[in-house]
Amino acid sequence: MFFGLFDPIYFVFLAPGLALSLYATWKTKSTFAKYSKIGSQKRLTGAQAAALMLQRNGIDGVKIEHTGGWLSDHYDPRKKVLRLSNDVYSSHSLSAIGVACHEAGHAMQDAHGYAMLSLRSALVPATNFSSVFSYIVMIAGFLLQMEGLILLGVILFSVGVVFSLVTLPVEWDASRRAKVAMAEVGMLSPDENRHASKVLNAAFLTYLAAAITSLLMLLYYLFRLGLLGGDE
Repeated sequence: MFFGLFDPIYFVFLAPGLALSLYATWKTKSTFAKYSKIGSQKRLTGAQAAALMLQRNGIDGVKIEHTGGWLSDHYDPRKKVLRLSNDVYSSHSLSAIGVACHEAGHAMQDAHGYAMLSLRSALVPATNFSSVFSYIVMIAGFLLQMEGLILLGVILFSVGVVFSLVTLPVEWDASRRAKVAMAEVGMLSPDENRHASKVLNAAFLTYLAAAITSLLMLLYYLFRLGLLGGDE
């Protein structure tokens, strides 16, 4: 059995995911950059937009903090903290408002008990463990010529695949909530909302690409184990 970057079949399986990942990265960066140069008419900052969205939806107890990094924005459900990056927190741009409201959408999911968010949070410990040990176990199985150990590594790897797939509806729903709020709350005009939504749609591509790539990699491993018709 042969696993590795020097296996031509590896690239056959992974090529679509890698191509989509490159496109998604380019699309996200270019779209964010384009609309980061266009300020909203009401001059709301990303932090103000997120706060307004939470307030209008009756969500209290969520802190909004500034964090470093580029597009490192995230919501921490354990600490009930929404962290916004340099390019989002104090910016008036349509990109900033879109991203900030997306993260506020996660806070809404948490407050409303959105099942898929709870499932994703529950998967985090197992995913962190499997992401570290899956390759170690597979490599050990390959070196020791123990197919059972390789299969165990693949099973561990599949935990991350499940996490990626669960992430898709979570991110899509957060963006949906953001788009609705930006329109209903009145922080953006219809045209501005449409442009800000393009930022969210582009960002979703990165999650889709990650999920497809991890799924294709899992299929490759199963193929090499002979479980999808491949040779052992």
